[in-house]
Amino acid sequence: MSESAVYPINPPTAHRIADDAEALRVAAQVAAVLQEHAAERDRNREVPAEIVDLYSNSGLWGITVPKEYGGAQVSCAVLAQVIAIISAADPSLGQIPQNHYCLLEDIRLQGTLAQQAHFFELALQGHRFANALSETGGKNVQDIQATLRRYGDGFVINGRKGYCTGSLYAHWLAVLALDEEQKGQLAFVERGTKGLVIIDDWDSIGQRTTSSGTVLAQDLQVAPFNLFPTYRSYENPTLAGPFAQLTTAAIDAGIARAALRDTVEFVRQFARPWIDAGVDKASEDPLTIIQIGALEIRLEAAEALLERAGWALDAARPAPDEDNVALASLAVAKAKVLTTEIAIEASNKLFELGGTRSTLKKHNFDRHWRNARVHTLHDPVRWKYHVVGNWLLNGVKPPRHDWS
Repeated sequence: MSESAVYPINPPTAHRIADDAEALRVAAQVAAVLQEHAAERDRNREVPAEIVDLYSNSGLWGITVPKEYGGAQVSCAVLAQVIAIISAADPSLGQIPQNHYCLLEDIRLQGTLAQQAHFFELALQGHRFANALSETGGKNVQDIQATLRRYGDGFVINGRKGYCTGSLYAHWLAVLALDEEQKGQLAFVERGTKGLVIIDDWDSIGQRTTSSGTVLAQDLQVAPFNLFPTYRSYENPTLAGPFAQLTTAAIDAGIARAALRDTVEFVRQFARPWIDAGVDKASEDPLTIIQIGALEIRLEAAEALLERAGWALDAARPAPDEDNVALASLAVAKAKVLTTEIAIEASNKLFELGGTRSTLKKHNFDRHWRNARVHTLHDPVRWKYHVVGNWLLNGVKPPRHDWS
């Protein structure tokens, strides 16, 4: 295939958000709109362009841009809240800008002043950045085969990328490739550039409208100005890994909140109590009440750890070092465990407490479980337990990479 999938990409006209409070206020307003037809979008595997435009033009995609470049520079704790709020409305749309935020963090960490000024301004205008980082079929997630080679005054990339979340909706794609020295370089490429092919082939059971499909780089030319030395991200202690994990965990928290919300509403309106309960309404069934209470407590615990993890990143951000970055990674690992587990549990309990009628197709409640099951596969949470235990027992700091 040599032609990109077609999706209407309109010129951005983004509002500029000023601070944390406005970011949370706008997130709630946008979420109310996104939630309205979330089940239908999942069922049809389609997101209208006007919905994506409404989301990015709200200004939420630019809230992490530093203040010196005109952005709100919201705290990491608030960013996690924003992502969770949007994800509770529609987690596919909550996931689409997750890599956008991580790419802005890469620009902050690795970009020159000129690069930062250029790309931060694009983000504030409402340009959407998507990733073309991962590859399928390698021995592990760090096995990258895409190549970056010199070509004239610039460079050329060749390779095949997978799990390219948001690629169909993006104005720009960030393509990861290895240079002649086998060092990772991140190339920002504008949509429509010759040799950049976006394939709309994402067909997972969950997170259906994230457009996490394939991207091809076929003799894709890149100007030196658009290259970022991403291999330097972990030469020194940085928050690149904890930041990525925090934003990922926030999506799972949102999925859990959505599942519990629909569970409570369905139990109140449609579920029936079990005959041995001796009550007239499912909402009065004592065992159901206990289960709902347990879910809420575990979800609030997950949300609290997520907020605490955001605070840990915020504390380390002014002067990251070996110790405070390790503490941030540990805090995020704990949050990731609980958000993963409650997302899966809450989306499963919906059917147990809602009963057979909750499985009818018209409700599309299974999207919560599908979304939780798929998104929590991003990286194995069992290793988060190991990271925390190894620190407590042996004083071993978490590893430095994008998944820690």
